[in-house]
Amino acid sequence: MPSHNVPTMNIDEELLLDAQEDAQAVAYIKSHLPQELQEKYTEEELYYFLDLIYDYYATSGILDKTADKDGYIEIDAEVIADYIAQKAKKEGMGNFAAEDLLFVVEAHMDMEEDMEE
Repeated sequence: MPSHNVPTMNIDEELLLDAQEDAQAVAYIKSHLPQELQEKYTEEELYYFLDLIYDYYATSGILDKTADKDGYIEIDAEVIADYIAQKAKKEGMGNFAAEDLLFVVEAHMDMEEDMEE
């Protein structure tokens, strides 16, 4: 059998790539929020919200749903915003209004769509 040289990443490289992707996501989200929310949320909070978005995707079963004919899965941004608000309160990170968090979730979804194009 012929062998193929496939580049592999070690764990440090993967972590660095993940950190770079998260930094890009946070920068994108922050730049797409209304001005008052850009000033309201710290970078640390935006990283936390991003982690909770990924947590929701991983634990909710949403990614196991069947895609529509165009290959899309229906995702309710309001449900994710509510999830973030509840989880943040439960974990003692603060009381965040789901209405404001909706802008964060929608900015993240817009970023994902932009990356697909």
